Amino acid sequence: MTTANITNPVFPSWKLEYAEGWNKRPMHLQHTLHQHPLFSLAALASLIKDYPRENYALIHTSRGGDGERRWREGDMAGASGQQVMDTIANGSMWLNLRDIGRYHSRYGDLLNAAYTELTGHIPGFDPTSMKMGILISSPNAQVHYHCDLPGQLLWQISGRKRVYVYAPQPPFLEAQALEDIALSGFEFKLNYRPEFDAQAQILELEPGDMLTWPLNSPHRIDNHDCLNISVTTEHWTDANRRSQKMNLANAVLRQRLGWTPHSRAISGPGYLAKSALQAAWRRSPWAASTQRAHRPIEFRLASNEPGGMVDVMPPAK
Repeated sequence: MTTANITNPVFPSWKLEYAEGWNKRPMHLQHTLHQHPLFSLAALASLIKDYPRENYALIHTSRGGDGERRWREGDMAGASGQQVMDTIANGSMWLNLRDIGRYHSRYGDLLNAAYTELTGHIPGFDPTSMKMGILISSPNAQVHYHCDLPGQLLWQISGRKRVYVYAPQPPFLEAQALEDIALSGFEFKLNYRPEFDAQAQILELEPGDMLTWPLNSPHRIDNHDCLNISVTTEHWTDANRRSQKMNLANAVLRQRLGWTPHSRAISGPGYLAKSALQAAWRRSPWAASTQRAHRPIEFRLASNEPGGMVDVMPPAK
């Protein structure tokens, strides 16, 4: 695979207003990752072919007879990378390759280069850890209303999509919902109402666009009628981690100990007590029971089958 060229800037047209608005409002930025050899179709096909099974999610979405949307997880073992992309281009699927830098150092080098540029541009921005993923999704696919716990950046590589971003405050995001996500690990535990869209910031993403938003901002995404390839990066800062610890401790207090917390402070004696509580919770045998279970594998890709897939277990009625 092509080696990562990290001599060229990732943000060649950086503006001072980006630093001033960082983590304060949703912003469009321009990047060069879509021009990088590591994100060519050939490089992505090679990456997909041998990607570790435990670190990707292949999801097929459909609606059942009751109108409810169903998510089924599949396996792409034995399919070539090009076959995977062709199937996604012609179906209702998305593929999420998680934590690429862990398995392929060239992507890790590029991730580090991008964040090194960001920390040089943004005073006080000092992430302690970062991860990169690649999301390949079908024409007209949707990502439903949710929020993420770490900081997030969305980089468009190929295709076009529309992103709706909502303020990280009531009624779009309630503190208890954020605490529930911290406890369960399920980022879609938010209540969406169509009237929220009147107050959303709506942004169109094309190749070479990057989107950033304030921490925990709820958002949803609609693909246009084309295959979409996006890079997702997440990062943790000291303040992010403190917020995560506080949210987890508040959830434990509320749901497991029957006590309603009234503070969301991320410093001081109360925070230190909550930090100790959440650490003890993470080590306890009860913690695993609150996390979402892995979905069973319900289909596998098969180029000679209708729709490019074959059921491993029958779809739910």
